Parts: sequence; C-alpha cells; structure tokens
Amino acid sequence: MKKNHIKTAILAMATMILTACNTNTTSNSSDKPEEAKKTENRFVTKNGTQFIKDGKSYRYIGTNLWYASVLASTGEGGDRERFCKELDNLKAIGVNNLRILSGPDAGSDLANPAKPYLQKAPGVLNDTILEGLDFAIAELEKRDMTAVIYLNNAWDWSGGFGFYLKECGYGDSPNTNEDGGYSRYVDYCADFAREPKALAMYYSYIKSIVTRTNSITGRAYKDEPAIMSWQLCNEPRPFSKENKESFAKWIAEAAALIKSIDNNHLVSTGSEGKFGCEWDIELYEKIHADKNIDYLTIHIWPVNWGWAKRTDPDSDIEYACEESGAYIQEHQAIAKKINKPLVIEEFGFSRKGNASGTGIPTESRDKFYSFIFSCVEKNRHLIKDSKTGETHTEEGALAGCNFWGWAGSGRPRSLVWQAGDDYLCDPPHEPQGWYSVFDCDTTTIDVIKKYAKEINR
Repeated sequence: MKKNHIKTAILAMATMILTACNTNTTSNSSDKPEEAKKTENRFVTKNGTQFIKDGKSYRYIGTNLWYASVLASTGEGGDRERFCKELDNLKAIGVNNLRILSGPDAGSDLANPAKPYLQKAPGVLNDTILEGLDFAIAELEKRDMTAVIYLNNAWDWSGGFGFYLKECGYGDSPNTNEDGGYSRYVDYCADFAREPKALAMYYSYIKSIVTRTNSITGRAYKDEPAIMSWQLCNEPRPFSKENKESFAKWIAEAAALIKSIDNNHLVSTGSEGKFGCEWDIELYEKIHADKNIDYLTIHIWPVNWGWAKRTDPDSDIEYACEESGAYIQEHQAIAKKINKPLVIEEFGFSRKGNASGTGIPTESRDKFYSFIFSCVEKNRHLIKDSKTGETHTEEGALAGCNFWGWAGSGRPRSLVWQAGDDYLCDPPHEPQGWYSVFDCDTTTIDVIKKYAKEINR
C-alpha cells in the first residue's frame, strides 16, 4: 500500500466518524408525537443485567436465520411466502428473536460464498436485498418478534473481512479447505482491524444500513421497534495475540459510530467469548465493558471446539455439557461484574454420527439444547422475603439464547449449497443439514416449545 493512500483513508474515516457524531439524529423525546413515544416504549432496552421490553423483563429463546434478508426479498433467492411461514412456525413454538445478517458481501469463490450479494463492491448495494431486509423487519414487528442484525462477518462465507481486505489489494482470502489454509486465513484476516482503508469502507457501510429508512413501514431504521440490536460482526476475532489492541480499538470505534447515529437500539459485538479473544478473558471483558456495548455475547460449539469427537459426538454429550456449563459460568461472572446482560447467541450440536441431512436422529442434540435452555431458565429465581413472606423474581445475567439454526421447511439438495438450493442455516461451505433444525425434527421442536414456555413467561 502507498502511504498517501493510507493517509487519505485515515482522514476520510476520521471525518466520517466526526460528522456522524455531530449530526446525531436522535431527537428529544418531549418533541415526539404520541405515536412515536408508544413506538419508543417498545424498544428493547437494558437495566443492569436485564433486558426490558414494554416495561417488563425480556428473556427469550431465539434462533439464527442469517439468510432472512435474501429469503424475504423479491429477487434471486427470495421467497416471501416461505419467509412468512417460517416466522409463523417459529412464533408458534415460542421463538421470538432472530439473529440475522444484514446481507452477504461479495466473497471469494474459493469459499463458496452465500449469494446473491448485498454489497458487490464498496458502497454498491443491492436494493432488492435491502427491501428484503425492510420486509423482514416489518413482518417481525407484526408478530411482536425482534431481530439482532449483524453487519459484518469474520468468515468469508459471506464476504466479511475478506471482502474489505480484497478491496484494499490483499487478494482473495485463502481457502480454508486446503492444507494449512486455516492458518493462512488467520494471518490474512488479522490485518482487518489495523487496515485504515478496510475500516473506512466498513464504517461507510454501517452508515448506509443504520441510517436507512424502511421502504415498507416508512420509518427510519433507528425508529424500528423490531430491531433489538445492531451487531458489529459475526464472531469478530483479533486473529493474533499481537493484534489485541487494534482489535479492541476497532470494536470501540464501530460501537461509538452506531450509537452516534442510533441511540434507540442496543449494540453488541457478536463475540464467541474468550474463544474469540485469543483465549484472553481480560480482552473479552475489556471490549464488553465499553460504554457503547450494551450486552455480552458468547457462542458454544462443542464438536467444532473439540469437546465432542467428530466421529462420534454422541459418546461425549455429558462432557460437552460439562465444558459448556463452565464456559457459561466464566462469562456470566464477567457479565455480573460489569452489570450487563449475557446472551448465548449461537450454539449447536450435530446429529447422530456427525451426519448431515434430514431423518437423522437428534437425541444428543436434544440433550444439549435442553442443557442450554435450562441454564437460561434457571437464571430466574423466586426469592422469598424473610420478613414479609412475599416472593419476588430475581433475574440472573443470562438473559437469552439463540440456537443455530432454523431451516424450517427448507431441504438440502446436496452436501454443499449451490445457487438455487433452499437456504438452510448451515453456511454454504458447510454440510447442509449439519446443524440446521428442520420442521420435521419433532423431538428438537418439542424441547424448544417446552423451555420457551417457561423462559418467555
């Protein structure tokens, strides 16, 4: 990179952030009409370690549906009838929160990226997918459901870090399926948080999405009650021990930028926990203690992380739950310490024999889901006052969870996703049906319904 290009990018980025801070569009609530005040009261907020919605504690079982903006569009990959049916089915089993991707960025063909692209070049956005995101938000509101919208991805299956770095002249991201490919990918992506031009493009994208006006509701996104949180990235990582400072600086800058535009909604990181912070729990605490980060997130993947054998994950289900419980407790202690809610926003367990597809037993998955849901459910305690004899509910820091993920009526056509196939929650580069929950997975759905009834009340 030429030095004058970097200098120009730094100046542009600084100007953009300063301009956003000086043009905060959040108005005084006393100037808002009564209808706007009613809408404002429906935003998910936080009070200490609790989420609040409609004046009450808000706890939830949610799911991941990363493909929502594409499925809800009228273009390639779109099927609004299916999208609405999926929402209805989720609502019926007690799922009331979706974690979704704003839309895929152009990715390396080596990664078999999700298509079609929302952002095919820096600042060049696909209006059809944006309107799909509009539609998704509007339909969620109709059902009193909420969304966490993540705006970037550390992984190249939706472009993410690789998209921005390629535009900076770094070339295509390495193929993680090749020998040594993962290590090369880690080295490649470590540059994202310290590349001024990449960050400037990402900040510009944030502004494009967060300042958008919904073409269906006519409201600015900052005024949409169905949006629970803007999320900086899916599984952001420093990708090297030497990059921790740059990583934390990026997290703080991005969160401040969003809050300068939209102070109505929560902001979250999308972090996996200490696993995504080079196993540095102090770094995890630092990025979540930032004043513009409203709650903590963790992800839990026992098979991927070696807590259960890929060849026979069922034999290790008890150990997987034990390790997951310890991981939750460690991060919950941080949440209590900094007085913010904690969400397990990704977790999954593979089917019998680590196979993918439909019709494969899910006994171990059902046990794992039950374990995670019970951790959330047990975070609400009935406390009896020794003097008055009255009881009241005391909430813990663990406020919600999102299983990965919902495929619903979708069905895999082959092991690897190709354009024209049904969207499942398994990313395109992974075996289709590996972690997805189908509408025919009746035992898993029964587990979800059982715990949702307890957690949502």
